[in-house]
Amino acid sequence: MGMSFAYAAVEDEHGIATIERALELGVTLLDTADVYGPEANERLVGRAIAGRRDEVQLATKFGIHTPYDADRAIDGRPEHVHRACEASLERLGVDHIDLYYQHRVDPEVPIEETVGAMSELVDAGKVRFLGLSEAAPETIRRAHGVHPITAVQTEYSLWTRDVEEGVLPTLRELGIGLVPYSPLGRGFLTGSITSPEDLDEDDWRRTNPRFQGENFERNLELVERVRSLAEDRGVTPAQLALAWVLSRGEEVVPIPGTTKPERVEENVGALEVTLSDEDLQTLEEIAPPGVAAGQRYPEQMMGALDG
Repeated sequence: MGMSFAYAAVEDEHGIATIERALELGVTLLDTADVYGPEANERLVGRAIAGRRDEVQLATKFGIHTPYDADRAIDGRPEHVHRACEASLERLGVDHIDLYYQHRVDPEVPIEETVGAMSELVDAGKVRFLGLSEAAPETIRRAHGVHPITAVQTEYSLWTRDVEEGVLPTLRELGIGLVPYSPLGRGFLTGSITSPEDLDEDDWRRTNPRFQGENFERNLELVERVRSLAEDRGVTPAQLALAWVLSRGEEVVPIPGTTKPERVEENVGALEVTLSDEDLQTLEEIAPPGVAAGQRYPEQMMGALDG
């Protein structure tokens, strides 16, 4: 997302170099969406994997129109499912998508109808596996009853642990994987953001409640505690935060985003970090559920989550 949308977009060649470095390091899951750009990121990913399709598990999403405040910002109608998939396949330059997510649940369309249309894509060989993003437990159950859901994507990190209350137990019961996005707290947990002024003027995070005013200052205190523990362990704050997410279980596969090859290298290094029981207990004390100050989205966008 960050290469083309919401944060400080980068030149395509820089984004491609970052993706290529990730592939060299053994990263195989690439996650994009038709709304990123919009559309530009799918084309970027398609260019990056041209000639290397077999090395990648390719995930993309449909269901959010732009501009976001359009009359129908979220669209789960069956006809849109098919139309969106065809467009994504063309932009990505591939004949199938490995994991196809509904980006946000459409409250006006029964989930059974949306997933029913998605299952038709599987039958047609255009999609291999199905996923949901930001879906509530009951929605996940209903969807899974129509066609097996392979993964659910939601925000999950040391400062966003809502998923532990209802979604994660449901996924474990049903045998569905969890794909945490923003496992580094939208970059905050890396320790590299010390002031809102560190963000570009057009960076979406400036509108995020957690990056504003008193919330920013309170959340910075959390980051400092994470940084201190990371220094004690000889790792970076990002590696510590990612190692914590990875410790949640084998079915938890985080997708940290970046625009820099050196940050990919740092993130991959988290795989070598083993947290002791004492470390985990300390992190539980530092970052219990609800620790972050502020909602994780502005009010309008919170309304799009399938609570």
